[in-house]
Amino acid sequence: MRVVRVGLIGLGEVSQLMHLPILSDHRNLFEIAGVYDVSPSLTAYCSARYPGAKPFETAEALVSSPDIDAVFILTPDQTHSFYLELALKAGKHVFLEKPACLTLGEIDAVAPLAKATDKLLFVAYMRRYSPSFLRAKAMMPKPEELRYVRVRDIICEGPFFIKQTRNIFYPTDLDAAFLAESRAQTSALLKQVVGEDAPADLMRAYQVLTGLSSHSLSAMRELIGLPKRVIAAHHKANGESIVALFDYGHFTAIYEAMIDNVARFDARIEVLSDRRQLRVSYDTPYIRNLPTSLEVIDSTETETETRVFGPDYTDPFALELRAFHDHLVKGTQPKTTLDDSRNDLALMAEIVDRLRESSGI
Repeated sequence: MRVVRVGLIGLGEVSQLMHLPILSDHRNLFEIAGVYDVSPSLTAYCSARYPGAKPFETAEALVSSPDIDAVFILTPDQTHSFYLELALKAGKHVFLEKPACLTLGEIDAVAPLAKATDKLLFVAYMRRYSPSFLRAKAMMPKPEELRYVRVRDIICEGPFFIKQTRNIFYPTDLDAAFLAESRAQTSALLKQVVGEDAPADLMRAYQVLTGLSSHSLSAMRELIGLPKRVIAAHHKANGESIVALFDYGHFTAIYEAMIDNVARFDARIEVLSDRRQLRVSYDTPYIRNLPTSLEVIDSTETETETRVFGPDYTDPFALELRAFHDHLVKGTQPKTTLDDSRNDLALMAEIVDRLRESSGI
């Protein structure tokens, strides 16, 4: 089987926790051929940790290297569109961490370039590749039988888990001016969606949507499609608690997100029809190989049966990497394309409109 030579742009937590070690585990499929980060010390650290990974001084040098087949864009969200355009113009296959971009404008600007290339562009939504999710999709009731859908992300963020499980290298060689410019770039993009007059809590709510919530909203879309409209949405806790209600015609769906400091990760999708309930459950991605599971409850007039599939310990990050490789060598298109990801940003923008309304803005 062909070994794909990959270059990674962005070497922060997600790279060190997931992509680099999993790529290394799959040396029969991938070779880590190059690495680059805006932090020279981080580039040097990852290059030394993964022998054979050439350190590059610039992203331009990495994407133009003939020794690299595919570029992994694992940088902060506000930089995705820049590096995506760079990689596509260089004629590379691209593995792009979610969200594809922060705004619809960014996606629409790069879309013609993506459509014009014959290279693979794969947006990384790892929850949609887990066995439990795929089994739930195969066992879904007919659309007309759906009565209610609940989606939730009630979580503790990564630092709690990372401190107890992995030793991450955090660089200290990025100057204050660079960091201030990065924050200003992020703020400018967020305001394109939430409005120039938006308070800080609404900007934070949109960051929660594009970060944490993008996994669940994308998975929800795959199972039941896009809603007809967002009925209502509300946020509290400085933007870190969000509830949104979706209209699907003959049924409604609800999404709830909350970030707190209780050390648990309660992420699930529940689909209810008259006689079947499906529940997909995920654990924190910050610890590798934690299980996913699917619970199915079926009832007849006289009996109820509960089945649990799993736990499945195959890491969804590994599964999406295998899917990326499979599409690349076969020349096929993934389900998680740039156009697919655009639907998430459009839905999030509509949620933001309802958040503004509920806040009286």
